[in-house]
Amino acid sequence: MKPGDPAPDIALLDNNGKLFRLSSLRSQGPAVVYFYPKDDTPVCTRQACGFRDHYSEFTGLGAVVIGISTDDVASHRAFADRHKLPFILLSDPDNVAFRAFGLKSFLGLKERATFVIDGGGIIRAATQDRLNAGKHVRTALAALRDQGLASS
Repeated sequence: MKPGDPAPDIALLDNNGKLFRLSSLRSQGPAVVYFYPKDDTPVCTRQACGFRDHYSEFTGLGAVVIGISTDDVASHRAFADRHKLPFILLSDPDNVAFRAFGLKSFLGLKERATFVIDGGGIIRAATQDRLNAGKHVRTALAALRDQGLASS
């Protein structure tokens, strides 16, 4: 998926075991959806904690932050609790979202990617970088600011 493409509508269980549908955010403002390979691995933890540490900036811009990996609900719940993550983590054990967003695997691990989606459901920015966790946070914040995606 690339900027200008409509974001796929996905429905997955969140870290509380509730069904969450991405389209439920449409017309509510922008969303930052980030994909990561696995809970509690070094780079993935840095990425999640980066979004946590800048969470007030994201919410100040009216954005919702959502993390997605193939880990199960219990793993996500423990990961979110351990690192005090204030945002939703979605469980994608069957790779539904990964496939819908066109993401691949590398050496058995899912691709790390971040998408900024506007309130109309259109992808406005996309970042893929396997090792630079901080880049995902920086580019998402820049896209929200530079493209005027902040909701009022």
